[in-house]
Amino acid sequence: MDETEEFRPLRVLAAAPIAQGIVRFDLADPDGAALPDFTAGAHLRVRVPNGMERRYSLCSDPAETGSYSIAVKRDAGGKGGSVALCDGVKPGDLLPCTPPRNDFPLLGNPVSRLFIAGGIGITPIMSMIHQLQAEGRPPWKLVYLTRSPADTAFREELSAPALKGKVVIHHDGGDPDRAFDLWPLLDQPKGRHVHCCGPRGLMQAVRDMTGHWPASAVHFEDFGSGGGQKRPDDMPFAVRLAKSGTRIDIPAGTTILEALRAAGIAVSHSCESGTCGSCRTRLLAGDVDHRDLVLMEHEKASQLMVCVSRAAPGTEELVLDL
Repeated sequence: MDETEEFRPLRVLAAAPIAQGIVRFDLADPDGAALPDFTAGAHLRVRVPNGMERRYSLCSDPAETGSYSIAVKRDAGGKGGSVALCDGVKPGDLLPCTPPRNDFPLLGNPVSRLFIAGGIGITPIMSMIHQLQAEGRPPWKLVYLTRSPADTAFREELSAPALKGKVVIHHDGGDPDRAFDLWPLLDQPKGRHVHCCGPRGLMQAVRDMTGHWPASAVHFEDFGSGGGQKRPDDMPFAVRLAKSGTRIDIPAGTTILEALRAAGIAVSHSCESGTCGSCRTRLLAGDVDHRDLVLMEHEKASQLMVCVSRAAPGTEELVLDL
């Protein structure tokens, strides 16, 4: 991520609820100019009214450059970004946004694509569906998991006759016993790619069930705001940078990436959720508590994602190839 990436004001054309607690915002250039192109799976970084910066996936058709659309779930238990946006932004307002960036692109040339979305994780997949429908290939299937019809964004669009047979929408009512069984869909790769976005638990389950798939065929996007998968029982530790010998303390509640940035150490990064792989760093010594969805088992002894991973319990220092 480019920390100096420039924000530009976009005019809010519409702000309308599309499901329970979910608001769709349509954005355009204030002067009516065409917006920068984007590819399916891309996101915007948005500065919300309370000053926070959040990433929101584009759910609109990549072929349409006159406006962008994002869908935001109002999370009353979050840090306040989504509440400030959903409660404080109305049509006509200006919303500072960066140009689109894509950490979740449609890569490769698979036989078909399987999309698995949970809740608001449907947003980047909507842009992918727009693109594949326009291109007419490859075949695709969507499994969309929500609690109830009222919680299901884009329900009417996904029920269109043109998508008949391609979309499965499953409501579990919040009951684990009614969860959709994904294993029959993931048992064999069969030349497909799977794209998953949703709650961390869903993505971890898909990760576990696709351990036998080629790594290049499994793709994740975390729709959250990052935060490094912090946990209440996290302990402090330190990292040593092998190239300079610098030792940096990592307090509980702070990620390695955050501590490196505070120390003026530049590391490539983007998602800050352990899903894009941008911050992959070589590990020279120490045991790691890996919290990403990118590394394969054979890679974990020599690499880590500094945006989420920490020293394993009992390890006081990690040595990084920085």
